[in-house]
Amino acid sequence: MKTVVSAAQAKQQDTAFEGDLYAVMERAGFAVANRAAAWGAGYGTRVAVLAGAGNNGGDGYCAARYLSRRGAAVKVYALAAPTTAEAEAAERAWRAAGGAVAPIGSPAPADLIIDAVFGVGFHGELPPAVGAWSAHVAPKLAVDVPSGLDGTTGVAAAGTMAAVSTVALSNYKTGHFLADGPELCGELALADLGLPEAEPSLLLCEEADAPRPARPRSAHKWSVGSVAVIGGSEGMAGAAILAATAALRFGAGAVAAFVPRSLAAELDAAHPEIMTHGIGSGATFHGVDPREIAAAAARFDVLIVGPGLGRDVGECVAGLLAATEQPIVLDADGLNAISVDDLAARPAGTVLTPHAGEFRRLTGLTAGFAAAADTARTTGATVLLKGPATIVASGEETPWLVTSGGKELATVGTGDVLAGMIAALWARGLDGPTAARSAAYWHGEAGAALAATSTVTAAGLADAVRRFAF
Repeated sequence: MKTVVSAAQAKQQDTAFEGDLYAVMERAGFAVANRAAAWGAGYGTRVAVLAGAGNNGGDGYCAARYLSRRGAAVKVYALAAPTTAEAEAAERAWRAAGGAVAPIGSPAPADLIIDAVFGVGFHGELPPAVGAWSAHVAPKLAVDVPSGLDGTTGVAAAGTMAAVSTVALSNYKTGHFLADGPELCGELALADLGLPEAEPSLLLCEEADAPRPARPRSAHKWSVGSVAVIGGSEGMAGAAILAATAALRFGAGAVAAFVPRSLAAELDAAHPEIMTHGIGSGATFHGVDPREIAAAAARFDVLIVGPGLGRDVGECVAGLLAATEQPIVLDADGLNAISVDDLAARPAGTVLTPHAGEFRRLTGLTAGFAAAADTARTTGATVLLKGPATIVASGEETPWLVTSGGKELATVGTGDVLAGMIAALWARGLDGPTAARSAAYWHGEAGAALAATSTVTAAGLADAVRRFAF
C-alpha cells in the first residue's frame, strides 16, 4: 500500500515540513539524476534540463549538477529566473559548479530531456516555448509530473510533454493515474524525500493488499463459498455464464446460474460444471416475481445480479434487493435497473461495479474517486468504479486505487469476469470491500499475464484467472 495525494495535499505536506527544504530539493535532484542514469544518461550524453521558476525548477538545477558530475553534457534552459529561496540556491550551486543557464528558447539537440518546468500546482495553458519542446524526439523524464498535467485531475493542457518516466516526489499524485496521466507519465518511480506523511486521497493497492483465502484441508464444495448468478436473457446468456465460470475458476466451491427457463436446458448441457436453474416461464426476466428467485437462491452465500439480465427488469431487481439477505454483487443490467434509494434501503451488503456511464446514470454524478466515496457513504454499498484505474470506495475509509489492469481488458465481457471474481472471494470469506479490491487487482494481473501470450477475450480471461485464485 502506498499513499496517493492531490496537489493540495502535496502542498500541505511541504508546508508542514519544518526542516531544511533545500536539503529536500537536493534529495529530489539526486533521485532525478539517478533515474536519468537508469535511462542511459552518462559520460557524453547530451541532457537538456528545462527549468521553471519554482521549486520544480530547483529540483532540475540539482539534477543537472549531479548529472554533470557523471560526465553528462548538461545544459539548463530556464523559463524564468528562480522565485523561491531554495530554487535560487540550487541555481547558484549549478553556476558555481561551472554550469550555464540559457533561456528556454527553441528546442536544441539533446539525447534526454528533463522536464522540471511546472509541478503539481500547474493550471492554465503552457507557454509556447515549453510546448515546442514536446515535439522533440528525445525521451523526456518528468520531475513529479509532466509540465502541463494537472496533478489532481490528470487532465493535460495542450502541449504537455509525454514522458518515458516520471519521478514522483514523496508520494504518487492522483493525476498520475487519472484521465491523461497514465498516457503521459510513462513509467513511474517513487522518490522518498523524508517529508512527513501526507493525508491521502487514495491508497494504491499492491499485491499484499489483495488477499485470497486459503482452503483448509477439511474443505468441501459448500464450505468454501457458493455463488449464484442471476442473469442471462435471449442473446446475452453468455454474460451470466462468464460470471459463473469466473467465480468457479476463482475458487468458489459451488456455482449456479439462474437464467430464464427457455435457456436453462441448453446452458446446462453446454456447461456441466455450473448448476443451472430455470426461472420464470420465458426468455427474459421481465415480469418475474423476485420472491421466486430469492427462494431458489437462498442456499447460496453470494449473489451476482445483472450480467445479461436485459432491460425492463427494474421491479424484479429492486424487489430482489429487498427480498434477499445474502450479499449481492450488482453488475451491468442490474445497475441500470435500480436507483440510489433502492440501495440505501438494503440491509445486506452490496458491491456495485459501474463503469463511468453507469455510475452517472445511477447517481447523476461525474465519475471520480470523490464521487465514488460519496456514493458509498450515502448508500452503504461498496462502489467499484471501473476504468483505466479502478476505484474501490466503501464507508468512511480512504478509497483504494487499483492500477493492475491495462488496455487489454477493454473487450466485451471482462466486467462479467470481474463480477464473478468478486463474488468468489466474498463467498470464500473476505468482506465485501476487500473482496472487491482484491478481485480488481488479480483481474488486472490475469489480464496482463494472458496478454503476454494471446489476445485477451472474456472467455480466455475467465479461464486464466484460475492461476491467481490461491
